[in-house]
Amino acid sequence: MNRFVAAERALRTAAPHALLDALRAALLEQYGAEDVELFMADYGLTVLQPVSVLPHVLEPVSLYNSPAGRAFGSQRPYREDLGEGRTRLHLPVSVRGDRVGVLSVTLDGGEVSRQCEPELLEIADVLGREVVVAERDTDLYLQARRKDRLTLAAEMQWQLLPGCACTRPEFALGAQLEPAYAIFGDNFDWAATAERLTLYVTNGMGEGIEAALLTNLAINALRNARRAGIPIADQAALADQAVYAHYRGRCYLSVLMFDFDLSTGRAVVVDAGSPQLLRLRGGTVERIHFDAQLPLGMFEETDYVAQDFHVEPGDRLVFVSDGVHAVASPKGEAYGEAALARAIHSTRLLPAAEVPRAILRELTGHRGEAAADDDALVVCLDWRGRPAGGGDAGLSL
Repeated sequence: MNRFVAAERALRTAAPHALLDALRAALLEQYGAEDVELFMADYGLTVLQPVSVLPHVLEPVSLYNSPAGRAFGSQRPYREDLGEGRTRLHLPVSVRGDRVGVLSVTLDGGEVSRQCEPELLEIADVLGREVVVAERDTDLYLQARRKDRLTLAAEMQWQLLPGCACTRPEFALGAQLEPAYAIFGDNFDWAATAERLTLYVTNGMGEGIEAALLTNLAINALRNARRAGIPIADQAALADQAVYAHYRGRCYLSVLMFDFDLSTGRAVVVDAGSPQLLRLRGGTVERIHFDAQLPLGMFEETDYVAQDFHVEPGDRLVFVSDGVHAVASPKGEAYGEAALARAIHSTRLLPAAEVPRAILRELTGHRGEAAADDDALVVCLDWRGRPAGGGDAGLSL
């Protein structure tokens, strides 16, 4: 049995809570590693939290100015020279583009680390998938992501999300919500098959638990309709009925819905509320307007009509909730379309997964020291398109 297979088997046979212990033992035995640590990205994407059991013995490390943070941001291995011939490899841990954290492995000898790097990078990939599976049976990894305590509403919202990033040959997605530890109403959802990508960007009304309950009802109603194979306009109508039946118009939810054909870039869209879309094409940022329709649940049995939309390879689409475009500065000036366009243009060289965090940092600077009084949601979609005759580009997510 070669050493990679031995490490992979150790991960696949370990108890969910013991993945790191099993991997550490395998890497010490098979690769001569001196130390092995796993760090998870926190919900706010500001630090990497160590995965360990109490009492915690390691401190969080910054996502912005640490060797592990460099590996996370670039999604490439980063080699740290520790002196005396020792090297620490920081390896990105991700699952289909969703960045989970960083695996740090200390080895004796720079040449040894170079020889081991390709295999260790594959092991980090296996670890990411095992962590996602293990989260069904243990709280360890979800607890490790918490720099602070989540509010109950935020707990509900994070559990509802599909992830924070996704990569396929045809597209790359990234998304982030703020305040990460106290969100309540905003949400995003996506799902892909071999031929289509469905994307929802929602802006829920209200605060706290009530906002989270409203969003949970609407998102699950949309998913139920989508998974039944129902067209996007009818998905909106059925979710509208579910929300109205429960709240009788007292509460409602804004949503921007897209159904993309992966082979052509053609999409059908339902715009039911306040989320906005800006497109970066050929260096120019412009706001895209759709036919405005009623939010879900405002009135009984609302009919929704889908309209056509088309994306081209190289397009970047940035979706924002009103907690972004309507945020006021200390002088009362709204962040607005012009500031958003500047932020999108200034982040044009970043990968899709990095863009939401970067835009939200600029938003924080605009808002100043005042605490956020609304959720802020940013979703970035980079459209690559499918080459002619490319056929089936992959399995569903």
